[in-house]
Parts: sequence; structure tokens; C-alpha cells
Amino acid sequence: MSLIGQLLLNNQKITQEQLKQAIQEQEKTNKRLGEILKEHNLITDEDIADVLSKQFNLKRIVLSNVLIDRSVVSIIKEEVARERLILPFSKTDNELHIAVVDPTENTYLIDEIRFTTGIKKVILYITTSQDTINAINTSYTIYNKLEEFVKNLPQTQTIEEVEEESQSIIQESDPPLIKLVNSIIENAIISRASDIHVEPFENHVKVRYRIDGKNIEAMKLPKQFALSIVSRIKIMSHLDIAEKRLPQDGRIKLKMLNKEIDLRVSTVPVAFGEKCVMRILDSSSIKINLHDLGFESEDLEKYIKAVKSPHGIILVTGPTGSGKSTTLYATLNLLNNTSVNILTAEDPIEYNLEGINQLQINEEIGLTFAKALRSFLRQDPDIIMVGEIRDAETADIAIRSALTGHLVLSTLHTNDAPSAIARLIDMGVASYLLTSSLRLILAQRLVRKICDSCKIVYEPEPELIKSLGLDKKDTVFYRGKGCPACNNTGYKGRIAIYETMPINEQIRRAIVELSPTDEIRDLAISEGMQTLRQSGIKKVLDGTTTIEEVLEVSI
Repeated sequence: MSLIGQLLLNNQKITQEQLKQAIQEQEKTNKRLGEILKEHNLITDEDIADVLSKQFNLKRIVLSNVLIDRSVVSIIKEEVARERLILPFSKTDNELHIAVVDPTENTYLIDEIRFTTGIKKVILYITTSQDTINAINTSYTIYNKLEEFVKNLPQTQTIEEVEEESQSIIQESDPPLIKLVNSIIENAIISRASDIHVEPFENHVKVRYRIDGKNIEAMKLPKQFALSIVSRIKIMSHLDIAEKRLPQDGRIKLKMLNKEIDLRVSTVPVAFGEKCVMRILDSSSIKINLHDLGFESEDLEKYIKAVKSPHGIILVTGPTGSGKSTTLYATLNLLNNTSVNILTAEDPIEYNLEGINQLQINEEIGLTFAKALRSFLRQDPDIIMVGEIRDAETADIAIRSALTGHLVLSTLHTNDAPSAIARLIDMGVASYLLTSSLRLILAQRLVRKICDSCKIVYEPEPELIKSLGLDKKDTVFYRGKGCPACNNTGYKGRIAIYETMPINEQIRRAIVELSPTDEIRDLAISEGMQTLRQSGIKKVLDGTTTIEEVLEVSI
């Protein structure tokens, strides 16, 4: 009797009689026992994967949710992968990660892979046959066609020849290049990337994904692909493929993985061609509930109280990429209902929100934040969101709008909440206007979350513990050791840490007196403000993130 049959029987997935009949059919057809049982609708792929995972203490994996390294796939031939239902998908310096449907059938093959690669540590993961077949179809189809495509490219070409070839490639009905570009975008979405970087260098083209704020190399391609890939992306984003001397900006809208995806495209000329960056705007991935963002309960209560004021200005501060837009979108989602008129001025509009009037800033035609704000005041608004206060004019109109019965939400680039006051005063806003209009200032940063799939207890260096003012006694620290689920980084996903500063009477008095930022900060702390560092420490103590992450984003 086969092991899989016995395991299914032991786990009460099938009966003794069903197993007996399946074995008799197997003797006649030479099919896999599992396939026979599935054909008769007695079990599913998931049943097989569950019992094998349990029996061999191997983790389950879904290949469609993993960034597959194309260079690792080529370790075994496609026909072997299909026959044995096995797929190498990730590699570090000393570990090779392989997905298998049935580990009992691949013992010799895995030993051979160890020998040929020189990698002694092979980590197996259980997956389903259909998941493996889908991954094989995608990975090998693109890999093999690209290999053939590269062989047919001349090793030396003039610029004119390369340009002519690029034109012909992107005009074919379905060439490997189009599949390559689609695959680059699709893998980025699967990997939860926020940006895709296509970078030409002297000897190769590098593709990197920004995942959880860090760039990770996804693939390297022959240098001959540089012009063709960028030309394809330019066609998709309606840019001028003949213009290679100037930066260009465009946008791609496409449906992929059953989702509507927007890509903001930017190209710039660099030493060995054009670098292209695509910002992924996936509306399905945005969190629009304030409770999901990372607020401590006390801070969230203060913030919601402030944003439900009938008028005044709420400022969200932090550097680019700190999650300010997400916080504002979640705030608008909280405030949005049929009784209020909400208008936003954004550059760009990252996500479309139902029931909210969103305006795209276009400075080339004179549509600035200040001009949009002036127009909004004639639109009978209740709530106004300004993507960013960039100059004195915008600041002045935003403040005066808040003073005339409107709730205004906006962002500033400052290091912490108290610094926003000095920034506005430097812009020329009178201190008495600030005291009358400001309701709350929120500073934020994003920290990476420890991957749940590889989370372990560890003991940090004493210096690290000391740097956060923590006591080693009775404190448990966690980190991720790295696994395929997190691309071997130890982190998966991000969460915000916040510094919430309501503007109370004491702080208003300090603003009028033009007190230094340090004094305002000390006053806010004495009034109960939790700093970014303190918010981060709480995330360390509850096992959400690591000491290193908090030290990186807070002072």
C-alpha cells in the first residue's frame, strides 16, 4: 500500500473500501493514487497537502502568493518538474527552498539537487498539484521563451538597430517581451510591492521591487533587454518611445489578478539607458479603517474626537512614504456620509473613494493646491482635504478655510508633531491664526512587522536594548528568521507608529508666545503625548516589530 493511501486512511479522508478500489485501478492504469482518488471526487488537493504536511511536519505554501526566483526555477528541467510535481522557487546563500506535492516521491531528486548545486540545506514545503502546475506553466514558459529570445539577439548592435528591433518587438501580437513585462508587474503585485524599478547597467538590467519599504532584487536580465522593456512600458503608459533624453511621466491602467491596478510611470535618462519606476496603486490593498493602521487606543480616541470637530485643521506629518495618504483616506472613509460634501485636492489621486469629489492637481496648467482650495470654497464644502501644504499661499488659504466653518485635513513634511507649528510660522502663518484653527497634529512613521511564519524569540545585543531604554529582565523580544513567505527578510507587512498632539489651551498659549519647538514638545509630553519612539517601543514589546525598525524611523 502506498504511503499517501495509508495517510489518507489514517486521517479518515477515505474508507478502506475506497482505498482498495483505488489501488486496483492504479494497478491497471499506473496513475498516481492521489490522482485516482481525486478523479472519483473522494478527496481534494487540499486533503493530500494537509495530511502530508502533518505527517512530515512540513509547512504549507501557496506558490501563487510567493515571489518565484526565475533563476532558481532553472535548477531542474521543465519536464522533470512536471513529472515529479516539484519546483525550486527561492534561494539564499546556504538554503534552497523547494515546493513539492509528495515528498516521498522525490527523495533521490532532492539529493541530486543538493549535489549539483552544492547547497546542503534544502527546505521542503508542501503545496497542491494544481498550484504547482500553475507555477510551472508561468515560470518555465517565460523562462524558456526568454532564453530563446536572448539567443536570437545579436551580442553587439548599433543604437539604431536596437531601436528598430524594439519597435518590431512591441508591435508583435504576443511576443515573449510582452509576457515578460506582464510577469514583472504581476509578480510585483503578488509580492505586495509598492514600486517596480527597472534599472539598466553596463552588463545587465536589474529589476527590483520595493516591498515593505525596502528594495529587493527580483531578477537580472541580459543588457539587450533594457531598451525593449522600457519601450514596452512607454507604449503601455502612452509615453513617447522616441524621446530618451528627457524624463517622462505617465500612467497605466490594467486589470490583473482579478483587480483593477493603476501604475504611475516615471522614466529618467541614466548612464546606460533609461531607468523606469512604476508606482503600484492597488485600491484593494489600501486599509481604509483607522482601527487597522496601528493606533494605540488612547491616541485613536483623541484623533477621532478631533476629526469629528465641525471646523478646524488637522495636520498629518511625516516624510514621503510614511503612510500619510493612507491615514487621510481612512479618515475620509470615517467621515464620509450622504449629509456631508467632501472635496479633495490631490497630486496624484492615489485611490478613488465613492461619494467623495476628488480633484487632480495639474501645475502645468496652473491648477495648484492654492487655486483648488479657492475654488472649493465656492463649492459649499463641509470637509476639505488638501494633499500637501507646500507653500505660504496654500497654508494661508487652508488656515482661513478652517476658520470659516470648514474641517480641513492636510499633510506637512516635518520630523514630528511639534515641528509642524514652527514650519507653518516659517511659512508666514500668524501664530494667532494657528491657535484659532489647529485642532490636532499627528506625526507618523511606518515600521515593518515581524513575519508570523518565521517569528522566533531571540536575545538582542545589550546595546540595542539599552538604546530604547528597555530592561532586559522579564522582556521577551522577537524577530523573523526569514522564510519564503517574507522573501527571507524576516518581515511581512507594515504598521504605523503615531505621535498624537491635540492642541489644548497650554499649547495654544505656547504658540502665541512663539515658544521654541523643544518647549512645545516637552509641554505636549507632560500633557500625555506619546512620542514616535514610545509608540514604537510598545510595538516592540507586544512582538509586532523589532528594535532595529524602531531605531531606524524614530529619534
